[in-house]
Amino acid sequence: MQKGDEDWRKTLTPEQYRILREHGTEPRGSSPLNNEKRTGTFICAACGQPLFSSTTKFESGTGWPSFTEPIAGSVATDTDSSHGMVRTEVHCARCEGHLGHVFPDGPDPTGLRYCMNGAALRFDPI
Repeated sequence: MQKGDEDWRKTLTPEQYRILREHGTEPRGSSPLNNEKRTGTFICAACGQPLFSSTTKFESGTGWPSFTEPIAGSVATDTDSSHGMVRTEVHCARCEGHLGHVFPDGPDPTGLRYCMNGAALRFDPI
């Protein structure tokens, strides 16, 4: 999905633009999606791509919505060496919007923690 910078600025809030297009991070504990417990799907706030099922969400205690695994084919990853550390960045496979990072300290069954910015997501309840 190709959109120009001005098109993204028109369709995203300033906070969403900062996170999704400029690789920003929202403040810890600031997302209402941290407390989302309903059944449904977490989708990309930029393009609507379904990203995570609510069945994979868990309370990580980090202050960001966390998931054990994405919907197959919905995300891609890159190496992020910013801020003096090496991490695995997670972005939307469709629009390439920055979502967050994945860490190898999650619960079973995957052992992964997809730590996502809530502003990069929307929730679609069933």
